[in-house]
This record gives sequence, C-alpha cells and structure tokens, in this order.
Amino acid sequence: MTPLAYVVSRFPHVTETFIVRELDGVRAELGGDIELFSLFPPVDPTVHPAAERWEARLHPSVRMHAAAAALAWWLGRRPVRTMSSALAIMREHARAPRKGLRSLVAFAIACAHAREARNLGTRHVHAHYATYPALAGWTLHRLNGTTFSFTAHAHDIYLDTSFLRRLLHDAAFAVPISGFGRGILEAHGGRPEQLHTVHCGVDPGRYAFTPRTLPADGPVRVLCVASLQPYKGHRYLLQALAHQGPPIDRIHLELAGRGELREELEALAVDLGLGHRVTFLGPQTEPEIAAALARADAFVLPSIVVPGTGFTEGIPVSLMEAMAVGLPVIATRVAGVPELVVDGETGLLAEPGAPESLQATFTRLLEEPAAAKAERAHAARAKVEREFDVRESARRMAALLRPYL
Repeated sequence: MTPLAYVVSRFPHVTETFIVRELDGVRAELGGDIELFSLFPPVDPTVHPAAERWEARLHPSVRMHAAAAALAWWLGRRPVRTMSSALAIMREHARAPRKGLRSLVAFAIACAHAREARNLGTRHVHAHYATYPALAGWTLHRLNGTTFSFTAHAHDIYLDTSFLRRLLHDAAFAVPISGFGRGILEAHGGRPEQLHTVHCGVDPGRYAFTPRTLPADGPVRVLCVASLQPYKGHRYLLQALAHQGPPIDRIHLELAGRGELREELEALAVDLGLGHRVTFLGPQTEPEIAAALARADAFVLPSIVVPGTGFTEGIPVSLMEAMAVGLPVIATRVAGVPELVVDGETGLLAEPGAPESLQATFTRLLEEPAAAKAERAHAARAKVEREFDVRESARRMAALLRPYL
C-alpha cells in the first residue's frame, strides 16, 4: 500500500526540477514510497539525472481509449458521482469552453489514474499546479474518497480561475509558493487556516558560495536560465544589450533554455547586432546549469507580465540558484520576485518590459564598488538559506501531509 501520491502535468519536465527536489525531500521526511501520476506525455527529451530515479514510481499518461474505458468503468461503478463531477467541470468552465474541453480530457485521464490509486490504497493526493493536476486530484477525491491538496505557483492562478473556488472549497489544504499567490487564493475563497505558504527552494549545501568580482575590463559573462517564452522577457533583455556604448557593450550573454521563441530571438539578436555577444545554449541538465553558473559573472532574469493574459512568474528557482552560488542578480518587479530579490539588499530590480530600466540597472551593477556587490551576495545567500531551503520546505510539506496518511 502506498498512501501518498503526487499528480503533475508532465514528467519528466526539464523546467520543473523543484518538484523532484520536493519529492525527494518529502519521501526522506515521511519514509516509504510516493506514487507519481502524470497527465500528459513529456514534451522535452532532456531528463535531469535526479528525475531518473522517479521513473520507477511513475504512472504515465494513458491513451484516450484507455481513459474512455476508465470513465465507462467509473460510470458503471459510481454513476451519480462520476456524472455530477463531469457536469461540475462543464458548469464551472462555461465561460472558458476551450479550457473546459481540455479539463474534461484531464478528467477522463484522471479516471484511469483513480483506478490505479484505488488499487494502490492511496489515501491522499497532492497536485502541483492549480490547473489540470489539481483537477485530477479533485477527481480522485470525488471517485475514491481520498483527500487532496495542491500547490499553486503562478500562471495556474494568475490566468483563468474557472475552477479555483471549487478546488479551494473541497481541498484539505492549499499551498501558495509566495505571499503574492496567497493573496490571490484568499480572494477566491481560500480560508486562512487552509492556506500554507511554502516556498519552492534549493539545497544550499549543493552550491559552493563564491561571491563574484566582476572583471575590471573585457567581457562580463551574464547568464539567463529561462524557458524561451514571452513571459520571460528575453526580447527586452536583448533590446537593453543593443546599446553600443560602455559599459553595456561589455556584457556577453548566455541564454539557457528551450521554447517557442528560439528562432525569433536568434533573429532579433542578429538584427540588433548582438550575434557575437549572445549565445543560445538550448536546454541544459542540472550539471550543465551548474557549470554555467560557475563560469558566469552575473545573472539576469527579465520577466514580464504578458499583456492581455497576465501570464508571469511565481518565484523562479533559477534566481535562488544564482543567489546561492554568489552571483550578482538582476530581476524585475513582477509577482513574487521581490519577495526573493529585495532591491539593493539581495539583488537589483528593474521595471518589467522596459529595456531602458534594464540598461540603467546593468550600468549600476557594472559601475558600483565591489564591496556593494559582495555585501549583497552575502545577504542573498543568507536569504536563500533562511527562507528558500528545500529541506525546510520539505519538512513543512511533510508536516502538512502527515495527518492525511
């Protein structure tokens, strides 16, 4: 019998190392095994070494004929509960029909996972993201009577919130990863005693801390680790670097990540005359990211709020990693980022979507005394150790989960 299961959208997924770290930590705290259910097939061939050991516990997505068979099985076994659940999904998504259709697909897949969880003796399900994974957790709750909970990150509560009130009403508890996210959950009916802020984090012990001294002349190597998607703001970063005078022209940028904007950003870099100063690394494994962090002089993450959708960050783990190793960091004032990067104390903040603000912030970083950068580096490392240590986050998650097992 395996009493605890996690549900995710896809596994493995190259940008979600924080979930693997949490799984490792919670398993160490609680003992025993944890089952892992995935709703959709992976989209990236890159697999972090840390994720490989979870493949033995993985219940992958099922094909639609298997999902349909499972749905029929539940209709025969629990017809009222199954039909009322499907109708609730349709009703709650009446104003978002496309998401409603995809939610019904996730519901059918979750029906297949519910049969597996029933056979495994699962008592509690925790989902990462308040979209389809949380809906799957709710489905297992409805069909099997298991309790469920979910972690809310960013886009899953910033964009369409059609089903969020129902999830919060039925969940045993919910875990926002930032104070910013907690406020959104409270606005959608989350009860104060039900909400528990637990940061995603890193293990500081795995990161050698070496405060960086920027070279007095010559190239300054700046790293950005982020999927190549609109909300990461790469376009504005490249526009900021297009300034041809000192000190901005000293910056040489490495971009680690994959995404839909790869070709567009490569073309933009060439158009802006940055071809010799920007390197696209593509998707990177954890060891490769560690090597990139080690050779960098500074780190930047120019996130924005996407106009028209509101899509933006939670609190990016890549910033935690950069702060843990001693890199000066530049980020932007969006969502929960200022809870980690405190302007002038643990890093520097620019305005989102504003190349001129990024230029000014880079200039400040390059021209300020080394002592100021060193002071911030130590404060940044202390901030990560104090508030974003994955081991403490795992202990808090385990304490939340333990009463339901």
